[in-house]
Amino acid sequence: MIDVLNAILATIIACVVVVKIFFWREGNPKVVVCKDKRTPFQLDKLTEDSMSVSTKVEFRNAGMQCATIMDCIVRALLPYEQYDGVKVEAKAEREGAPREDDYFESVLIQKQTSIFIYARVTLTARKGQDIKTALAHMVDLPMDIIYTELGRRPWIMRKVRIELPAAEMAKLAGVELADD
Repeated sequence: MIDVLNAILATIIACVVVVKIFFWREGNPKVVVCKDKRTPFQLDKLTEDSMSVSTKVEFRNAGMQCATIMDCIVRALLPYEQYDGVKVEAKAEREGAPREDDYFESVLIQKQTSIFIYARVTLTARKGQDIKTALAHMVDLPMDIIYTELGRRPWIMRKVRIELPAAEMAKLAGVELADD
């Protein structure tokens, strides 16, 4: 009876070891956001009271398994205490799949391949100003790209930061920064 139990226990341990080795050998997905290779911000739309700009960011799966990006958002970090002259709205949008409802549709990234996601930002002037006047006093705009990655292991939420410098915004709008 003890020999049978030992044989069953040894079989279970062997199966666990074989499965662990299999998963170790097969690897996991590893999504890397190539934020340093992002494109320069480009002007999408300029009106009297607003400006929309975007940059394209590469999401590369450097791992050995398919990865899924379930959610992706762009969070602009501009509190009133820092600058209250513009309202900032930002969103993430898959290349080739624009949506008007601001919903990010999940996407697969096969192993050793990349997809591109646009970080789109709209700045709207406040306090009765036009956008050019508001941008003349603008500060650098940090933004977090927050995404949920899913693969062989449970989901992981990650965050990377990009920045839209005030000088770059002013140049795109055709204004000079004020010395504040």
